[in-house]
Amino acid sequence: MSKPLRERLNEAISSASKADRVIATYMLSELSSLPFETAASLAAKVGLSEPTVGRFCKSIGYEGFKDFKNNLKSDTGDAPWLIGERLSDLQDRTKAGEDQLTRGLELEMAALIAVYEAAHTPEWDAVVKRLASAKRVYATGFQTERGMAQIFVNQLQYLRDDVHLVDLASGSFAEVLASDETDIALVIFEARRYSRNAQKLAFEAKAAGIPVTLITDPYCDWGHEVTDEIFVVPTSFNLFWESTAQMASLANLLVNGVFMELGPQVEHRMNKIAKLYGGFTGHVGDSNRTEGSS
Repeated sequence: MSKPLRERLNEAISSASKADRVIATYMLSELSSLPFETAASLAAKVGLSEPTVGRFCKSIGYEGFKDFKNNLKSDTGDAPWLIGERLSDLQDRTKAGEDQLTRGLELEMAALIAVYEAAHTPEWDAVVKRLASAKRVYATGFQTERGMAQIFVNQLQYLRDDVHLVDLASGSFAEVLASDETDIALVIFEARRYSRNAQKLAFEAKAAGIPVTLITDPYCDWGHEVTDEIFVVPTSFNLFWESTAQMASLANLLVNGVFMELGPQVEHRMNKIAKLYGGFTGHVGDSNRTEGSS
């Protein structure tokens, strides 16, 4: 075939149907694992039918998925697509006149719409009510998603009591899994390559009867089995690194939903916390005067 596989997949992302774009995006992101896929397993991961996967392979020049796999090694080489190659490909396409940032903006705008659409689902309503009413709320993330969980916790703590960031300091997640409190909510932020800790914690929490909400990317194939709700957020925006920015947008909407659910009663707590922060730490422009000083 005249064109490299990656080039044909990129062309499909730019011009193909919605279903074909989903398949092409997944294939580009998971080139190293494609030799271990079947048409059925790949179709299940992207939420499409097996015949659709076969038709897509034909549309990019193969006889079907089997022929695609037979040619995969020669098209991609023996090693996974390394970061250096990915960067070179991005640079080459930019030099060729493709406006990568404009395309990325279009994808991010579409992703933001998808996030706001998620906020109109029954699953969303269930999570918001749980986060507002549960006796105790835990949130966690691993690797780069830990910072996102930290921000989510910090914001939610302004609205209600008993909100905690989970880490592995205890070596056991005992604060969640060994608690006598049964009215618990757990929120996990996770994107590939997925931390084993996230999957294990979700599995154990679900088994213990703790409601689990997972906020993840389109490539997570284990989340539905171990969660009560899963919110899938687009992360591929035609950039060098995949972006979890829209996960932050979803987290902000969750906090806003909890605020609306709790109503005016949160004002007292927010004022109390703001006063405490002002007394202990302070904000730019605050007086340096300490309470009790003359």
